[in-house]
Amino acid sequence: MSTAVVMDHPGDVNLQSCGAGDSLASLEDINTANESSEEEACAREEQIDTKTQQSVLNESGATRRPDSLSLPPQGTELWTTSRDGEVKLRMGDSGPAAEAPVTVNQMITTAVKQYAKYTALGWKEGEQWKTMNYCEYYKACRTAAKSFLKLGLERYHGVGILGFNSAEWFIADIGAILAGGFAVGIYTTNSPEACQYVAENCQANILVVENNKQLQKILQIQDKLPHLKAIIQYKDELKEKKPNLYTWAEFMELSRDEPDTQLDDIISSQKPNQCCTLIYTSGTTGQPKGVMLSHDNLTWTAFATSQDVGLTNADKSQEIVVSYLPLSHIAAQMIDIWITMKVGGASYFAQPDALKGSLVNTLREVRPTAFMGVPRVWEKMQEKMKSVGAKSSTVRRKVASWAKDVGLQTNLNKIEPNGNMTRNPLNYRLAKRLVFRKVRKALGLDRCRKCYTGAAPITKDTLEFFLSLDIPLLELYGMSESSGPHTVTLPDAFKLTSCGKVIPGCKTKIFSPDADGNGEICFWGRHVFMGYLNMPDKTEESVDVEGWLHSGDLGKHDQNDFLFITGRIKELIITAGGENIPPVPIEDEVKEAVPLISNVMLIGDKRKFLSLLITIKCQLNGETGFPEDELTPEAVELCRKLGSNSTRVSEIAGGRDRVVYAAIQEGINRVNEKSTSNAQRIQKWTVLDKDFSIPGGELGPTMKLKRPEVMKLFKEQIENFYKEVATPTTPDDLLPSK
Repeated sequence: MSTAVVMDHPGDVNLQSCGAGDSLASLEDINTANESSEEEACAREEQIDTKTQQSVLNESGATRRPDSLSLPPQGTELWTTSRDGEVKLRMGDSGPAAEAPVTVNQMITTAVKQYAKYTALGWKEGEQWKTMNYCEYYKACRTAAKSFLKLGLERYHGVGILGFNSAEWFIADIGAILAGGFAVGIYTTNSPEACQYVAENCQANILVVENNKQLQKILQIQDKLPHLKAIIQYKDELKEKKPNLYTWAEFMELSRDEPDTQLDDIISSQKPNQCCTLIYTSGTTGQPKGVMLSHDNLTWTAFATSQDVGLTNADKSQEIVVSYLPLSHIAAQMIDIWITMKVGGASYFAQPDALKGSLVNTLREVRPTAFMGVPRVWEKMQEKMKSVGAKSSTVRRKVASWAKDVGLQTNLNKIEPNGNMTRNPLNYRLAKRLVFRKVRKALGLDRCRKCYTGAAPITKDTLEFFLSLDIPLLELYGMSESSGPHTVTLPDAFKLTSCGKVIPGCKTKIFSPDADGNGEICFWGRHVFMGYLNMPDKTEESVDVEGWLHSGDLGKHDQNDFLFITGRIKELIITAGGENIPPVPIEDEVKEAVPLISNVMLIGDKRKFLSLLITIKCQLNGETGFPEDELTPEAVELCRKLGSNSTRVSEIAGGRDRVVYAAIQEGINRVNEKSTSNAQRIQKWTVLDKDFSIPGGELGPTMKLKRPEVMKLFKEQIENFYKEVATPTTPDDLLPSK
């Protein structure tokens, strides 16, 4: 049952000492502030009248609903596309879904009240880590909010943030929300034109950029942005002075003498069912859509998820995360900012070149207690460990192989229906001492109790590799439109290749299932978005008349309610013969059969047979992120085992290396043998002369394959598959002999 809950702002905990009335000029001030004055300030905070607090807050920090609350007429619909719209919240009668709604400011002030002196953020300057506690964090957010207002930020207008993860990114995001604007992350890989689209769509008054590289993109389009009033650069010195262009220190100084009245009035007027954040879809299937997320979307999802996965509050044991995934994506925002804040955790920022190799160094230094990696991150770790292992002594390789066999079998036994989750045999305990602990320490995951994967499909091979090292990868599944997670795999509720069970307070429905139980996955819950900004038609396509969010993903439940993703409707290949073929399972099987392969894409929509584009594992340029010609050490080693001397992609592509081509064909033959019909057999394939990459345009920011883009980029190669091909009497006629 859903009821509209729209509350007038009940007033926040008096956090004068942590925000109001005192500006923060720069992050450097945090580290030089007088410690005793901080202690006095937080001591004053503790002296707030507890009776007043209790009338405002319940035990969890959520605002209580007055018994006589008369619900206003606003927010009678489950969705809106208006920037100033209000929605009906999908409340439940009991359990997590009945939790009282709160605004972002209410969640932050509760965190400050509970965890004022605990570390909130950590970043590295040179070789030294600097930190900011929750009291300082909130103070900085309020200062940023007042500066945004001073620069002319209007209600329900965007503050675009374009740059790598940093304390300034978080502060700008929250500051924009407190000031009544929209926090809008922009992908760092966006072209100037893509930045222009987002800035125009959200009517951005202010753009916050990381450095001169990102600044130049905005300067190219500045004249085409009528709503833009100011640009702020938060890293490095400005290379030239321009009107309405500020350094971060200058920006934070703007509001030093500004009163708190305007900001407090705006905060007091905010409601949980109003929009505060826009997440722009990556645009893999057309123009990006602005996903409108409400205060309640963020605060409730953080509450429900942190409770479901069993994160601990900081006063018991502080959770530590490393922030490195793109903050313009909901997964990183929800984990790094909101869930971490909910439990009083600390977010430490990786270096900008994290995905080019430095991430593991940060992990070793920070030693997180929870870690989220997109599949490509786990695959890169897997490749690196295999490469290092190949160079080890014979004895070490044998010990590692034995330990992995023990680890995989022990963990698979645990997740069997009647498996014992706590029983660890002697050989497992020995393997843990000899191998598993050392591997975790080398990866910086020795304190990590939960390792997650999500945002894109992950192969069974990678899941089993880490499971064999006693590192279960817990899959998350959701989308921007569900504020991030919808289902979660838990350590005690784990099934290989499943993305877990629905978060309590949410519901899953399989729409129009077939005979095998496969159908479209639909979501219900308070995490479901408000709508797409200014796009009612697109919103109606995603949210049905009953309020269910249609994901576009195909999936099914097993008898224990574990959810399995089986494909994506828009990716579904419908052959010329009318057969529906989900590409991902076949693509994963090929990558598993031929470890030399980096990426593949199955072709065959409206075609007479299936074909395949293949890329080989190669080195990435550390500066640009573009793929290079040199093979990875693991790929070179695999070539040697096959009897090939190739060290470059160019020595393999185009059929130049017959040995490698024969190995690929053998792997594809094995995949074809397992196919359920002739139509599902791969009949032609080619090795491309470069791997897919983010800067190349083939992969999205979370390494998800951009199929329409690949179709355009390699149109010639694809058309060559189907030139002058007579329809065979049986698809087997086109298969090379085994």
